[in-house]
Amino acid sequence: MSTDQRPRANMGMFRTKSVEQSIRDTEEPEHALRKSLSAWDLTVFGVGVIIGTGIFVLTGKVAKENAGPATALAFVAAGIVCALAALCYAEFASTVPVAGSAYTFAYASIGELPAWIIGWDLVLEFALGTAVVAVGWSGYVRSLMDNIGWHLPAALEGPDIPGGTFDILAFLLVLVLTVVLVLGMKLSARITAVVVAIKVTVVMIVIVAGLFFIVGDNYKPFIPPAVTPPGGGSGWNEPLVQLMFGYEPTNFGVMGIFTAASVVFFAFIGFDVVATAAEETKLPQRDMPRGILGSLLICTVLYVAVALVVTGMQHYTELSVSAPLADAFKAAGHPFYAGVISFGAAIGLTTVCLILLLGQTRVFFAMSRDGLLPRFFSKTHPRFRTPYRPTILLGAIIAVVAGFTSINELATLVNIGTLFAFVVVAVGVMVLRRTRPDLPRAFRTPWVPFLPILSIAASVWLMLNLPGETWFRFAVWMVIGFVVYFLYGRGHSRLGRAGGESRY
Repeated sequence: MSTDQRPRANMGMFRTKSVEQSIRDTEEPEHALRKSLSAWDLTVFGVGVIIGTGIFVLTGKVAKENAGPATALAFVAAGIVCALAALCYAEFASTVPVAGSAYTFAYASIGELPAWIIGWDLVLEFALGTAVVAVGWSGYVRSLMDNIGWHLPAALEGPDIPGGTFDILAFLLVLVLTVVLVLGMKLSARITAVVVAIKVTVVMIVIVAGLFFIVGDNYKPFIPPAVTPPGGGSGWNEPLVQLMFGYEPTNFGVMGIFTAASVVFFAFIGFDVVATAAEETKLPQRDMPRGILGSLLICTVLYVAVALVVTGMQHYTELSVSAPLADAFKAAGHPFYAGVISFGAAIGLTTVCLILLLGQTRVFFAMSRDGLLPRFFSKTHPRFRTPYRPTILLGAIIAVVAGFTSINELATLVNIGTLFAFVVVAVGVMVLRRTRPDLPRAFRTPWVPFLPILSIAASVWLMLNLPGETWFRFAVWMVIGFVVYFLYGRGHSRLGRAGGESRY
């Protein structure tokens, strides 16, 4: 039996697609993506998508409601969880340089049904992430427009505004970025590089300028004493771990740090999106680990520094929830810096939307190429070599969703989807090490199986700190995914049909 065929056991829903076959599929002319990205491009993509809503918005929210000055520790905790997952992603992305990220990795290691589940999960994660960030971007742009006396009609300001129904700015942003992605990855990378430079400059301004306005008393106490949240401890809005074990929930204290970490985790979403671009990378075996780990390290350092500066500038009880960085400088009597920060946030969030949309279209494209979704969507553009059909379809849908979306309801759904993907990738690393020890691995996750098991435990712990309502919505989406798989995906799977199974 050949090495290529050994792992490919056609065991119904758990049949696996060999790494060799996955790579061969990328060479089909009509379904091939152009390889144009370097390690620098990947790092820029990672930084571009990671630094966004989390640092510009969530810092103030979790400091005021969950952790106080210890928000910096929450960023450290979330960063450690992401680092564990990143080491697993780096091995897979360098070993299986194929579009699709965790979906492709699961198909090569655990099987078709788990791959479908994670692919379905990623479609939700990236779609909602794009919509949420587009709405956040719209808010910053409206703030800048108000500063110069321009005002949109109330009906076009979005559902988060009293009297608003449709967010025209978020809608238009997603449509424009859809066009950019259709025109090509290299163009996307160039635009992202310029915008990331602006965004990182703004973050450095916050850190350096903010150091001069820190008041030591604002750090006292660094970990505020635990308090019972208003309304008591019952209801679907409480973390699942509290609902499961029945203890009285608290804000602040040590447990508040973990609750905050499960929320600010949204700020780290992005390094996994880098893995979706593996197929479009010139030297993926070398550059994917550099791009994934490099972008995560840079952003973790910046996040911790910003959290320390902002909670030192203004007491955590007084921080703004909607625009904490800008408002902290206003409170210090420096509105100029506040304006610069708002401009940087508005510019910077465009790259977050761009790369989340890119990630979703690549996962959708990979699932389509495998037959689990209609093959119509796996044709690349004859000139630009981009997956233009799913890009246009998904871009149009997300633009409409962004127009009608309230930002507060969907961010936690993005978090649970990402953490679930982390669990699947960590399991996949252990499985593929056992089933394919012969595979050449340019990067090897250290301390297997200890590190993947630790990654699974850390991801599950953060998932348990998300609200019960989020778990319920996630379960509903997964049930819909199972229905779609059994009604369409299982019968149209290219791998299943190649193995002699019936199409229906």
